[in-house]
Amino acid sequence: MITEYNIALRNVGKINPASIQDYMDRGGYEALKKALQSPSEKVVHDITKSGLRGRGGAGFSTGLKKKYTSQASCVLLECMRYIVCNADEGEPGTFKDRIIMEGDPHLLVEGMVIAAYGVGAERGYIYIRGEYHQSITMIRNALAHAHVHGFLGNNILGSGFSLDIEIKLGAGSYLCGEELTLLESLEGKRGYPRIKPPFPAESGLFGKPTLINNVETLSHIPTIMINGARWYRQLGTETSPGTKIFTISGDVKNPGYAEVEMGVSLSDLIYRVAGGMKDERPFKAALLGGAAGTFVPESLLDVSMDFDALKEKGAVLGSGAVIVMCNDQSILMMLDSILRFFEHESCGKCVPCRVGTKQLVDLLEKLKGADDKRSDHIDALVYQSELMAKTALCPLGQSPVLAINSAVRYFRDELETTQISQSRCR
Repeated sequence: MITEYNIALRNVGKINPASIQDYMDRGGYEALKKALQSPSEKVVHDITKSGLRGRGGAGFSTGLKKKYTSQASCVLLECMRYIVCNADEGEPGTFKDRIIMEGDPHLLVEGMVIAAYGVGAERGYIYIRGEYHQSITMIRNALAHAHVHGFLGNNILGSGFSLDIEIKLGAGSYLCGEELTLLESLEGKRGYPRIKPPFPAESGLFGKPTLINNVETLSHIPTIMINGARWYRQLGTETSPGTKIFTISGDVKNPGYAEVEMGVSLSDLIYRVAGGMKDERPFKAALLGGAAGTFVPESLLDVSMDFDALKEKGAVLGSGAVIVMCNDQSILMMLDSILRFFEHESCGKCVPCRVGTKQLVDLLEKLKGADDKRSDHIDALVYQSELMAKTALCPLGQSPVLAINSAVRYFRDELETTQISQSRCR
């Protein structure tokens, strides 16, 4: 087994998540106390120096997000700033945020309060996927207890800083996991994407400067505050410091999750963390990052699982989902599931996505039924997805190109010759 290094999961399974005292007995809220004794600028500086990158998928610098939000100018004399936690975990194959919220909710709350202090936010929202019933219960309990102990509300720990956090429930839209669409939903509107710029740091919730971070991202902040940026940079890789929670599913012996240092190889995740391939079947491919991800073949088993190393190979880390496929699985059928998923989840606001997702499904149907002209249908899929990537309003319409291009790049021969049959890896 590969050694896990837990930061976001440091208390999961070791405390009663419903007990704030259990959390405090393991050093909980000490990071908040330390942060409140420092200028807010130092909090932003330390997070920036740590190199922490967003764990929601994009991998953008967390510190820079906070810096931009804290420095955003306001038209009004009194400028309200918001902090929003994106807990609308809808990416297929991803369940890392649920583990944190159900197993250590106070870690998220503490990280969120520290981040809010850093940017000067006075009000916060946790936007949770509506189907996550246990997560919702645990976060509500944690917020209530944090208020009682003075870690939330007016004049937190006598610092003069005040913050209230409210839970908002998602209504089942995959698209609301995208931060600008999430803001529309938070404002009570239909979950349609916004045009950017402006970005949330400048004009976010209700037109005010807004910091939006993922659950896993915020859960790293307390440990960084306690141990320092230099300590954090010793973990992971030079450009992707720290740890990452990987959720591993599909044709492996032990599907589940693990938090390990950035830079672990895909091979180690499959064969050492997940116990290897189910029934000893040969490895064929892994879909990294969920539906909005990329296929990687056996030749990339030794690739470093970090943002930049994967990008160099034309792949993405995304949310950390790893969906493993054995040799009997069909790339064509997996693509079919992905493209139908995007067609179903398209909000229909922009033509490239509304029409394009349907055309991709139609093209794949032609490919599945074709005895000849397979190569032409594959080229049409690539062309259509690349056109969507250039013209669609939001990341949903820009995502199909990732799976399509990677499938064609590594498995074109199979796409041109495969006959659709029932998968046998069970």
